[in-house]
Amino acid sequence: MLINHDTRCALDCVVDLVNSAPQIEGRDGLDDVADLRAFVERHDVSDVATLDRDDIAAVHAVRERFAQVFAAPDDPSAVSVLNEMIAEAGTTPRLTDHDGYDWHVHYFSPGASLATHVAADCGMAIAFLVLAGERERLRRCDAPTCRRAFVDLSRNRSRRYCDSRTCGNRLHVAAYRARRREAGEAEPLGS
Repeated sequence: MLINHDTRCALDCVVDLVNSAPQIEGRDGLDDVADLRAFVERHDVSDVATLDRDDIAAVHAVRERFAQVFAAPDDPSAVSVLNEMIAEAGTTPRLTDHDGYDWHVHYFSPGASLATHVAADCGMAIAFLVLAGERERLRRCDAPTCRRAFVDLSRNRSRRYCDSRTCGNRLHVAAYRARRREAGEAEPLGS
């Protein structure tokens, strides 16, 4: 699946947004205005109006809707949430070439709030996945103690963990140790 730079950035942004929820990390990753500013900087979100306390609740509401899209049992359920969110954002596609990037499309009005910006741009990125028949790439980590969201961009759609170095490796080591115990082998020293 070919994904352009803007769509990839929007997908990374929505994953970070969904994973900022308190039930994922144990604390709300977007709890105050400083957290929102850090989110904007981390994702190089352009053309964001000033941030204040009202933006926190608005971004939390958008985050919850994207969580519903990730949890949707089928395309029509996901599309229903996406269509509503994109329409409420007042999506207004326009070409732009700011900050050294080539021409690309923004789906939000200039000066839009952070919540509107994210709902429009990230909503459209997920809409493109649905149009391509690739919504199943929106996943949650298979590790039993992790429910982080991710977008599986592997060629064969086989990614199961949010991060193979952490969640995937932990499960593989646990499975290895369980097999060794079953076989009656002693644990190597230092394990």
